[in-house]
Amino acid sequence: MNPQGQKQGIGVGIIGLGFMGRTHLAAFRNANSVGLVNRLVAVADSDPDRRAGRAGAGGNLDTGAKGDLLFDPKQVRAHAEPSALIADPEVELVSICTPTATHVNLAIQALEAGKHVLVEKPLSLASADVERLAAAARRSRGMCMPAMCMRFWPGWDWLREHVRRGTFGAVRSAVFSRLGTRPQWNRFYADANESGGALFDLHVHDADFVRWCFGEPASVLSTGTQDHVTTLYRFAGGPAHVVAEGGWDHTPGFAFRMRYVVVFEHATAEYDFSREPRLVLARGGASETVELPAHTGYDGEVRHLLAMIARGDRQLVATVDEAVALTKMLERERASL
Repeated sequence: MNPQGQKQGIGVGIIGLGFMGRTHLAAFRNANSVGLVNRLVAVADSDPDRRAGRAGAGGNLDTGAKGDLLFDPKQVRAHAEPSALIADPEVELVSICTPTATHVNLAIQALEAGKHVLVEKPLSLASADVERLAAAARRSRGMCMPAMCMRFWPGWDWLREHVRRGTFGAVRSAVFSRLGTRPQWNRFYADANESGGALFDLHVHDADFVRWCFGEPASVLSTGTQDHVTTLYRFAGGPAHVVAEGGWDHTPGFAFRMRYVVVFEHATAEYDFSREPRLVLARGGASETVELPAHTGYDGEVRHLLAMIARGDRQLVATVDEAVALTKMLERERASL
């Protein structure tokens, strides 16, 4: 990288400027405020309005991706084809925010071009495809991280830390719920063959978090449908009661809900996205508020990847190899349904 590039930070390119692409764009912009210097140098999208920096609203969460103009089109190169962005020598980190079926091939192309990659979840609906990406990531000099944002979400990273440390004793019960209406901002979500339904696109967050906290389950038992699933996870040496419910079949107007209740030996932790305070800890006959940072998990994942690239440290919090195991677990859940 030339001296001017060093001053401006790592060059970022975003493929796909729908809801998630705009969310990633905002997270990269926010990272500059905490000293993780980066610059948006290119975007790729088939929609000419998006390529001009104009995009509509959408999404369950307030991600901070606001504004009439997403970027200055005079300063950012806009491509209709992802291959042009991947070939851009100033793009060092590629953020892939396209429909699921395109994730693996685009990520492999970017890695083979020597880029770092942040790729949205789910990586694929088939574990065999994720295994192809894992192999490419292992032989690439670039880093590849799946965008498992709940690993970085304030209150959820707190939970994982205390589960692993045993701060409040062993976990007796862990119940996760993620409920909402089917996304309407893209017709992609209407076809479960493309999106994987709520099982792969929404419930995936809690499924990944369960594995991250407690390891690989010995068995899974799922009921419901791909659009509203409840899974019971059984562990050989873990908690006796671990359940995750995910569904987007609620009537329009139903407010998005993201919640967990985890019972430890000596405390109960409850997180509820719909209220303030979001995280409350009950112990010793009283309850207390747990103060949380203001940033989102999207901010957290972007900051983590930028920091690891700056340090040359490949020990990522989320890896493609883990995504292989996660996809296989979701396949088991789908088979159980």
